Amino acid sequence: MAERDRPTIENDAQYEALRDKGYNKETAARIANSDSSGQPTDRPNSYDDWSKEQLLERAKELDLEGRSDMDKPELIAALRGKRYGDQG
Repeated sequence: MAERDRPTIENDAQYEALRDKGYNKETAARIANSDSSGQPTDRPNSYDDWSKEQLLERAKELDLEGRSDMDKPELIAALRGKRYGDQG
């Protein structure tokens, strides 16, 4: 039996730090296993500053249901909920 009940995490320290900050397991694992290595992205830091197209792209990455029917404030709320584990 495996020592842990979770998939392999590439950056365990980052994963644990993200979990301590309130990220759900799936999101923390995605970030810790990403190859971005903390490099800046072309997206602003706050969802409020993102374009609707950027929000839709991120919602697609997170597989948020109903995203195509959401307006910008709804997308922001859904993404924030997903980030902190409030949504399925």
